[in-house]
Amino acid sequence: MNSFCITDPGRVRDHNEDSVITIQNESGEYLLAVADGMGGHLCGEVASSIAINHLGKRFKTLSSVGNKEDAMGWIQEVVSEINALIFKHTTEHPESTGMGTTLVLSILTKEFLLYGNIGDSSGFAYRNGKLHKITNDHTLVNLLVKSGELTEEEAKHHPRKNVLMKALGSTTSIEMDIFDVETNVDGILLCSDGLTNMLEADKIAKVLSEDLTLENKLKKIVYKCNNRGGNDNISIACLLMNDGRIK
Repeated sequence: MNSFCITDPGRVRDHNEDSVITIQNESGEYLLAVADGMGGHLCGEVASSIAINHLGKRFKTLSSVGNKEDAMGWIQEVVSEINALIFKHTTEHPESTGMGTTLVLSILTKEFLLYGNIGDSSGFAYRNGKLHKITNDHTLVNLLVKSGELTEEEAKHHPRKNVLMKALGSTTSIEMDIFDVETNVDGILLCSDGLTNMLEADKIAKVLSEDLTLENKLKKIVYKCNNRGGNDNISIACLLMNDGRIK
């Protein structure tokens, strides 16, 4: 298995509000995560950094996340801690009131594969040369699509497509959506919407299938986003397996 993460400010934004991590604990279990901050100058990057730094610190100290139920409980516990830390920061720094962050993560062990998300950063499973979206965006337009008020095509170009219905730091208590996925995948890809708003899943998958190192694959994906305008920060965490099985 091979993992790598990358973040880029893009071509339009003057700073990067995304944070990203790939990490292993003592048992060789993997955590991947991407956070896309919001809340004005510097506040967004503070919120996303709080999320990723705390998540990475907590995971690194674990000898193991345990069984699937233990891992699900651990995810919700850490997400609650992150939410409280963001609220604590805004209390101590009133100028940052209103800051928050999305968070998408994945945990891979020999026994199971979990995804979790809050907001509109995305989690994909890579299988047989194709990317399959696992997570559901917590956005206004996604709610309108589910209710039948908008089509998928209309949602892509809706003026309020980036309005979030759920984010860390937006309410005093929050739960992450968690998805249990079969481990027979060829890879995991997590990203901020700076990628998915620029490149369709099939174009991302095409690069993942090329004969390049994982680092160069992700750099090429970022280059393609920037070549199309790079309207937002672009962050990716990816893990690829040789044959789709956990070693």
